Amino acid sequence: MTSTDTFTTVVVPGPHLMSALLGPRDQHLRQIEQQFPDTDVAVRGNEISVRGADTVQVGRLFEELVGLLEHGHELDQRTIDRSIGMVRSDEKPTEVLTHQVLRGAKGRNVRPKTAGQKRYVDAIRNNIITFGIGPAGTGKSWLAVAMAVQALQAKQVQRIILTRPAVEAGERLGFLPGDMMAKIDPYLRPLYDALYDMVDPEGAAKLIERGTVEVAPLAFMRGRTLNNSFIILDEAQNTTPEQMKMFLTRIGFGSRVVVTGDATQVDVADGRSGVKGLERVLAGVDQLEFVHLTSADVVRHQIVADIVEAYERDAEATAVANSRRSERKRGVSADG
Repeated sequence: MTSTDTFTTVVVPGPHLMSALLGPRDQHLRQIEQQFPDTDVAVRGNEISVRGADTVQVGRLFEELVGLLEHGHELDQRTIDRSIGMVRSDEKPTEVLTHQVLRGAKGRNVRPKTAGQKRYVDAIRNNIITFGIGPAGTGKSWLAVAMAVQALQAKQVQRIILTRPAVEAGERLGFLPGDMMAKIDPYLRPLYDALYDMVDPEGAAKLIERGTVEVAPLAFMRGRTLNNSFIILDEAQNTTPEQMKMFLTRIGFGSRVVVTGDATQVDVADGRSGVKGLERVLAGVDQLEFVHLTSADVVRHQIVADIVEAYERDAEATAVANSRRSERKRGVSADG
C-alpha cells in the first residue's frame, strides 16, 4: 500500500482476488462505500485507490480483506461487517479470523469469528480458569467445547467433563419419564450438540462410553477432585453461590476449566446467581481470567445481535432511571 495523508493505493495480486474482493456485481465494494461515506474508492485494473476522510482505515481494510482471501476465506456481508468493526477498533481481521482452533467433524474449521471470541480463546489457552460471560449467540459454549476437544487430541488432558446446573431439578424434572440421567438429558443437550459439531456422532458416542467424555449435571460434581481434565461449566448464571464455590474447589492438578454464563438469563430462585459479584471476589487470583463478550460478538443471525442490543439499551435506560429516582429520594430526605 502506498499513501499520502489523503490518498492510498492498494495493489491486489491477481484478477481472481480482485473479483472475490469486490463481490458479485461489486456488492462488497458498495457495502464498504456505504460504511465510509466520506471516502471515495476507485478501481482500475489491479489497483484500488482510496481518497477521503477515512483513507487510512479503508486502505487497511482492503489489505486485510485481501489477506483473508489469500488464507482461503470466502468474503460475505457478515465477514466484511466484522472486518470493518475490527479495523475501526485497530484490530487485524487476518489475525482473528484465520486463527484455527480445531478441524472439526466433516472437515469444518473451527475459528473465532470476532475479536472478542479471539480474546476468549486466547484466555482459555493461557489460564487454568476462564470465565466467558456474555449474551446468547456469542459462541461461549461452542468454542469452549472446541478448545476441550483440541486439548484432548493434543493429550494435554485425559478427559473432558461437561456440566451445567439443572435449575428445575426439584420440580418439573420429576414429571419427565426415565431415570435421573434421562430426566437431566434435556438440560445437557446443548453440550452434546456442541460436542457433535467437533467430533462425529459415532466417535463422540465411543468417547462417552469409555468415560473420556463425561456429561453430567453439576450436582454430580460434589465430593470429587477433578484431575487432568478439561471441565466446562455451562449456564453458570443458574448456579447458586454455594454451588459455584463447590465447583471451583473441585479443580485438581493438570486440569483446565471454562465457566460460561449470561448474567441476563438468571433462572435460579431469588436471583442468587453464583456469577453475581464473582469477578470482584476472585480479583487478583493468578491463572484466572474473565472475558466479557457483547452483542458485537454474536455470530447467529443478525436479528439476534439486534435483539441483544435492544435489551442492553433497555437495561442501561432502566439503570439510569433508577439512579435518578434514588438521587431524587435522597434530595427529598435531605430537605426534610
